[in-house]
Amino acid sequence: MPKQKTNSGAKKRFKVTGSGKIKRGKAFKRHLLGRKTKKRKEELAKSGIVHKSDMPRVKMMLGLC
Repeated sequence: MPKQKTNSGAKKRFKVTGSGKIKRGKAFKRHLLGRKTKKRKEELAKSGIVHKSDMPRVKMMLGLC
């Protein structure tokens, strides 16, 4: 049986941490930044962690299952 291919979009968007969690970037930091507060933009610049309910789907796309 052939190997499962890694989803090309997913490998650009997610990184696996040393403890096995999956890091992701936050949305809403591309445009219309003038109306957003400095504090909100600073928080959006930080990376987030994928929620546990989405973890199996992301791992499947990354070929970690």
